[in-house]
Amino acid sequence: QVRLVESGGGLVQPGGSLRLSCAASGSIFRINDMGWYRQAPGKERELVATITSGRSTDYADSVKGRFTISRDNDENTVYLQMNSLKPEDTAVYFCNAKVRPYILSGEHDYWGQGTQVTVSS
Repeated sequence: QVRLVESGGGLVQPGGSLRLSCAASGSIFRINDMGWYRQAPGKERELVATITSGRSTDYADSVKGRFTISRDNDENTVYLQMNSLKPEDTAVYFCNAKVRPYILSGEHDYWGQGTQVTVSS
C-alpha cells in the first residue's frame, strides 16, 4: 500500500506562517507529481499548488506570492510554506501524489487524510 501523512497544521494569526509537510511511504516505484489541495467549510476541494518530479511548480492565483511548494531530493516528501496567511486560507489541507506502485500498472492517485489550518485572531 501507499500512504501519505500530512503534518504541520494548526492555529495561526492573520499574517503569520505555517509549514506543512507530507511524507509518502509504501511499495512505491516512482512518485511523479505531488501537490496540495484544500477544502474550506461548505466549499469544494480546490488546488493550491503542485510540483512535478522535474521541480516545475504551479499555484492557485489566490496563493501566488505567499505560498511556496517544494520537494525533498528523495522525492518522497513535499512541503508547503505558507506566509502572510489570511482568514480565507482556513481549510483542511490535503496532500496528493501521483504514484507508480510496484504492484499496479500505470499511475495512481493517492491522498493523505488532511491537516487543519485555521487563520484567526
